[in-house]
Amino acid sequence: MDRGDADARRAELLALLRIQYPDTLSDGGYQLLHPRTGEPYTDDRRHLVATCRAIANFSLGTLVDGPDWCLDAAEHGSKFLRTAHRAADRDGYHLLVDRDGNSLDETRSAYGHAFVLLAYARATAVGIDGARADLEATHELIESRFRDEAGLLRSDRSPEWTGRDDYRGQNANMHACEAYLAAYEATGRQTYLDCATRIAETITVELAAETDGLIWEHYTEDWSHDFTYNETQPRHQFRPPGYQPGHHLEWAKLLGIIDRYHDPSTHTAHAPPGGWYARATELFDAAIEHGWVDPGFVYTHDREGSPTVADQYGWAVAEGIGASATLAERATTHDDPHAAEQFRHWIDRLNSHADRYRGPAGTYYEKQRAPGTGGDLVAADPPGVEPEYHPVSAFYECWRSLGDVAFGELSRDDSTDDSTWATPPCLLTAVTSHFVWVNGPCRIRTSDRPVSHGPVSGNRYEPGALDQTELRALCKKCWQPTVNVFRFRGVPR
Repeated sequence: MDRGDADARRAELLALLRIQYPDTLSDGGYQLLHPRTGEPYTDDRRHLVATCRAIANFSLGTLVDGPDWCLDAAEHGSKFLRTAHRAADRDGYHLLVDRDGNSLDETRSAYGHAFVLLAYARATAVGIDGARADLEATHELIESRFRDEAGLLRSDRSPEWTGRDDYRGQNANMHACEAYLAAYEATGRQTYLDCATRIAETITVELAAETDGLIWEHYTEDWSHDFTYNETQPRHQFRPPGYQPGHHLEWAKLLGIIDRYHDPSTHTAHAPPGGWYARATELFDAAIEHGWVDPGFVYTHDREGSPTVADQYGWAVAEGIGASATLAERATTHDDPHAAEQFRHWIDRLNSHADRYRGPAGTYYEKQRAPGTGGDLVAADPPGVEPEYHPVSAFYECWRSLGDVAFGELSRDDSTDDSTWATPPCLLTAVTSHFVWVNGPCRIRTSDRPVSHGPVSGNRYEPGALDQTELRALCKKCWQPTVNVFRFRGVPR
């Protein structure tokens, strides 16, 4: 595998965003485009999850050095998130609004607020004004309003925060884990990584131990498995009964990312007995064993492994691509060449099927019905929550994971004085045309002197202090085997 694989995924990411831009932008937030016609089709309603996912998408376009309009589009959505979805008292976000910012559904959704955290994390990473403060405020909101006694997120609340749903679900917590990892990458703040690992351990290790290592979707208020929840609604949009192979793939990716940042010498509290990489591999293998029916994954299966809903969703294939790339990189880091080769095989295999879900206009259908029910491709029902967030995320993870593997031959120089090098994680957030921004509790060395640095806020180096090529090589000499290197222009401003 060479750098060309990573570059190809970057090109796919930007091409998908270019298909959407500028048509996805409206006077009020974003509008989803139909995969057959390319026309807006989700009326005037704006779902909180869709808004946040689109912000994250265009922010990722900026992180991979995309055109300036990626940042413009992310800022456009960030403004709508703050002015339309956010309550006037700033105590929560409305789940559904119209294009003029009028609230249509003021439910305080844990699932939705997890994506608010993700949106602000990605916006922070690309330097959008005010995003860092909003990220921290959202974290505090989640801690005070959604965190329960088990350390996980409870479910929906009323607009006044008085009513509580007894339901508990892994899905909102999975996306909170994702968001906290993105927040850690954007800020270097250890608290965010700790939040992610605490959620991951509880859901994927402790609770999964009661179901033979598989992750059930639904729980009661005390986090007991609820095996009868929604059993009469197998096609429920957000809470279908059963096991979801796509979520096992998503968790495999997230655990691989946690493994990337985990320092076993100092952070052992939340690690599973065999380590994060081993547990991620188990979840990936479970998704293949129970869910893969060439050329896709069944939506859900029951406790005996039989499909409950055999429709195949495009997002599950995308998550499989992202998980495969992450675990290929981690396998290489863990000196597991056979596994790395197998994961690379799955990247290619899943990529070969991904376009099956793309419509003539270039955007994605939600799913393909099972052959027994016609096999038709189906677009999401309005208002929609999927602005190609899953494929964009997958291409991004491929870009940085495959890039890490490609640059893996740059090893630490043992002749260097250890005091001038990094302890993990060494995260280079951005090399811009104006400043070098570095994120993480580590040190880098210029050609003539060591330079200490910390979180992204307020740490910048004037042009000429470091050559970009030299900086990449220097960061590869830290103790951490792989380093995420993001290069883009024009931000932070």
